[in-house]
Amino acid sequence: MDTTSKTKKNMDMELMKHRVQPERDSKIEVYIKKGEETLSSILSLKKENLFQNFTNLLLFRKLYPRGSENWVRKNWHPCVPEEGGHMIEIQDLFGPNIGTQKRPQLVLIEGAPGTGKSTLARHVRRAWKKSHLYRDRFQHVFFFSCRELAQCKQLSLAELIAQGQDVPTVSISQILSHPEKLLFILDGIDEPAWVLGEQNPEVCLHWSQRQPVHTLLGSLLWKSILPEASFLLTARTTDIQNFLPSLVQLYQVDVLGFTEFERENYFYKYFARESDAFIAFRLVKSNPVLLTLCEVPWVCWLVCTCLKKQMEQGGVLSLTSQTTTALCLKYLSLTIPGQPLRIQLRALCSLAAKGILQRRTLFSESDLCNQGLAEDAIATFLEIGVLQKQPSSLSYSFAHLCLQEFFAAMSYVLEDSEERHDDMEDYRIVGKLVKRYGRQYLFEAPIVHFLFGLFSKEGLKEMEKFFSCSLPGKRKSILLREVIWRSEPHQPHCLGLLHCLYESQEMYLLREVMHDFQGKIIVPGPNDIGPTVVQTNVKYLVIQTDMELMVVTFCIQFCCHVRSLQLNMEKQQGYALMAPRTVLCKRTPIADTSWKIFFFNLKYYRHLEELDLSGNPLSYSAVHSLYEALKYSCYELKTLWLVDCGLTSTHCSLLASVLIVHSSLTELDLRLNDLGDDGVRVLCEELNNLVCDLRILRLDQASLSDQVIKELKTLEAKNPKLLISSTWKSHVMVPTKNMDEKEVGDNPTSFKQEQQQSGDKPMEPLGTEDDFWGPTGPVATEVVDRERNMYKVQLPMAGSYHCPSTGLHFVVTRAVTIEIEFCAWSQYLDKTPWQHSHMVAGPLFDIKAEQGAVTAVYLPHFVSLQDGNVDTSLFHVAHFQEHGMVLESPAKVEQHYAVLESPSFSPVGVLLRLIPAVGQFIPITSITLIYYHLYFKDVTFHLYLVPNDCTIRKAIDEEEMKFQFVRINKPPPVDALYVGSRYIVSGTKKLEIIPKELELCYRSPGESQLFSEICAGHMVSGIKLQIRDKRHMKLIWEALLKPGDIRHVLPMVSPAPKDAPSMLHFVDQHREQLVARVTSVDPLLDRLHNLVLSEDSYEAVRAETTNQDKMRKLFSFSRSWSQACKDQFYQALKETHPHLVKDLLEKSLES
Repeated sequence: MDTTSKTKKNMDMELMKHRVQPERDSKIEVYIKKGEETLSSILSLKKENLFQNFTNLLLFRKLYPRGSENWVRKNWHPCVPEEGGHMIEIQDLFGPNIGTQKRPQLVLIEGAPGTGKSTLARHVRRAWKKSHLYRDRFQHVFFFSCRELAQCKQLSLAELIAQGQDVPTVSISQILSHPEKLLFILDGIDEPAWVLGEQNPEVCLHWSQRQPVHTLLGSLLWKSILPEASFLLTARTTDIQNFLPSLVQLYQVDVLGFTEFERENYFYKYFARESDAFIAFRLVKSNPVLLTLCEVPWVCWLVCTCLKKQMEQGGVLSLTSQTTTALCLKYLSLTIPGQPLRIQLRALCSLAAKGILQRRTLFSESDLCNQGLAEDAIATFLEIGVLQKQPSSLSYSFAHLCLQEFFAAMSYVLEDSEERHDDMEDYRIVGKLVKRYGRQYLFEAPIVHFLFGLFSKEGLKEMEKFFSCSLPGKRKSILLREVIWRSEPHQPHCLGLLHCLYESQEMYLLREVMHDFQGKIIVPGPNDIGPTVVQTNVKYLVIQTDMELMVVTFCIQFCCHVRSLQLNMEKQQGYALMAPRTVLCKRTPIADTSWKIFFFNLKYYRHLEELDLSGNPLSYSAVHSLYEALKYSCYELKTLWLVDCGLTSTHCSLLASVLIVHSSLTELDLRLNDLGDDGVRVLCEELNNLVCDLRILRLDQASLSDQVIKELKTLEAKNPKLLISSTWKSHVMVPTKNMDEKEVGDNPTSFKQEQQQSGDKPMEPLGTEDDFWGPTGPVATEVVDRERNMYKVQLPMAGSYHCPSTGLHFVVTRAVTIEIEFCAWSQYLDKTPWQHSHMVAGPLFDIKAEQGAVTAVYLPHFVSLQDGNVDTSLFHVAHFQEHGMVLESPAKVEQHYAVLESPSFSPVGVLLRLIPAVGQFIPITSITLIYYHLYFKDVTFHLYLVPNDCTIRKAIDEEEMKFQFVRINKPPPVDALYVGSRYIVSGTKKLEIIPKELELCYRSPGESQLFSEICAGHMVSGIKLQIRDKRHMKLIWEALLKPGDIRHVLPMVSPAPKDAPSMLHFVDQHREQLVARVTSVDPLLDRLHNLVLSEDSYEAVRAETTNQDKMRKLFSFSRSWSQACKDQFYQALKETHPHLVKDLLEKSLES
């Protein structure tokens, strides 16, 4: 059926009807004995490695400690999200942070409800006791459940420590003698109704002094007492700012839940019999949505419990729930037998609601009785696992806080059945929730998620069936709209709203909210597109888990504004493109199960035109899911990017099928995939026999055979509208590892040492700073166009190559020729709006290289990172392309380099985003350049203080050479200096210095640079030059200039100014010596070919038999050369015969 002819109502029904359903084997008959295992037996950890499997969770550590202003989790971003981090193991919780290299004292384990934070905290304590974790760092580890700790009114430090120990082993004085060896674990620090902000009580002077518990904890956390101690806290993400409003130096670790492997492992640990675990997990695995829900450990327990109850009751296993709310309702129907107990459940729901509003999770027996719960009902709830009794007290709690929140949500829904309920009560309910969670976090609260699920048509139906009552649904839309209205103006971008809509599964609500949400916020209108890449055209959504990916892609299908969608891993952030698009950034790789859901939801993106999956590894199963999605899609996708997706020839039959079933596709990008000859032939065969709209097919052709390339050309000729290209126009940057996995050196010495260690003989010549140093030694840089500052280097083999002069470093996979042009930022940056928000941080190069040959490029920058005062997340690499400037986040930033992995090339350089509070005072590495001019016996110096930028240095060199000034090499300033600061130039003898004050600033190489002119007169002895900081008069640089420096420094030849008197050129002055002493003529000719010599002249010189005859022939052509041609000849001589040129220059000076 043609979906475009369906009405909107039928389309919405189709959306819900075709949710991912279990496969046919999801109903499995099993018969199993009752009561073989309960949750308590699981938590008893009878098997030695059981706890390890419960706590092998995905942990994401943020790079930098955060202040409270950054604790609000941002979802939608106007640009590539800059918050960095990395996955860690549990043993790395107190390891040095990559960003600061400091070992944290205060670690917060945060995450969504039910992700295993408390289990992880308990495991740290148990593993420490078994000497598996942190034994070398901590002598004593104390564990506290904050829900129990809050029951105490006052405690002394000694009493607190006693509570945190199983059995006291040493005295309190011995424990406190080494506070740096203490670890306090505070589990659920967000649960009690306390605020642990910076306190101003009397400082606890003795460990026996009692004080309120929240004051004691505040004093510990704020280092008023035991400042050397370490702390491990657990809390929900949404509650951090409420209980720790201004705590700094808090290192955050996000718990992201189970991997797919750990979900299966959990099943085998939960069920006593392996056969039961196999049957249960096979059922869950057949339902991709259910398997994704099991990413949350608490939900995984819920699913196992439901399946175990079904096994105990006998009959057929069936679990088709698509939401957490539906799972909880299924759990109730399986675990709470009989109507009398269900009546008692109402009282339990009221108790749960009161506890949530009062931030209480522990209840006394009198609390339960006062709520109307009978003793036998309490015993039953304990037996079935809904309630649990705390071993250390006489109090009760729900089996999990999420379960309490579910019962609390049911309490609000059940009020619908009471006659006294009116509309005003709805507003009071929302007001209570806003007061409890705050407007900003309302959508993040699980109780609100459950409310949306319970107020759905299916939720109300199940509750009416369970409680045998009537629940009028007339007010559900009023309450839900009230919740949305209360929160959306304050946080319209939050993932929490999408979670609420997902739990609801109500089409009318999804369509209404997502249409407005997306239209207002996510995608700007066409008037927002400017001549440069404006980041607001692209909205980035950070996705941490498979569950979030499922929720987001489900909800977005109800938007009518998403035309371009990009999905890539967060570390592969890529470019901010000009076209409006939605970019989903995921921190972890995407499993096949999630791909199946993603592509299934994608079928109903009615207006999608572009899809970019570059950088995501795609298995055969994932590509098959893509094929199925496009086969039955209700939209016409035009562009599909699959760059570097790990595709091989085995995927090509599916890709060919995609072209068959989706004929509207006009562009397909398959570069950086190893398709091979066989795979490309499969595509060619289909394209030969297919009538489709494909206009652009991008393939890497370097590895293809001549025969296959010929077939591609034949296909192109047959279809004039089809362009088959390997031209790089990157949509996403995909980092790869350094091929040699070695640290990059800063000078040629490291390469020489490697050769010596491997037994290689040293190579001749030794090379210069302008050469690229690699595995075989120096590789000479050749001049392509001196006026345009264009050069090329032919790297002979795979390896790492570094040029000390430019600071450029390339890691290549094969022999490759790289062209490099020195550019000026002013030529590009002045045309963009970024010049005021970003600072130039390094030289700008226009680099050209064969695509795929360079796996990494190290771009030099001059920002100083030594003192750790600059946030490396502020670094960006700017690319200047036809449509404007594109900013990319580098794979990593080092002291002198910003690293791009798997780079694409264009004019490219490093920028630093400016923070208004910091202004222009950025620490940089700088250089001093000193030039002299000798007129008879009087010496004049020019002194420059500039950023360490090779393009600036080269521009100054060329400018000074025009007036016959010669550079003297002296060491640069040692300490970092600051852009915008002013410095005083002085000397040790009477010198005329104009001006005496220099400002350290960045000026593009094409602009005039600031310098001081120093007139020294006749130098009979040395002079000392100094530069001091104007503000503090601190000496930052000094150099001794001796008469010998003037005598022996070699002048640099450059074209003379037009108005300068004619002078005999070096090549004319030394013609006779050059004819006699040039021994390698062919390399010299190669450098002059097509620059000075035509093809005929080149061949005529080579035809001579001896070197002398070749040189005479070469000089015969020089009569018609211009000054510029002779300059190029001189430069070629310097590159091929540096020792000869040096000798001739020295002799000319002596004479």
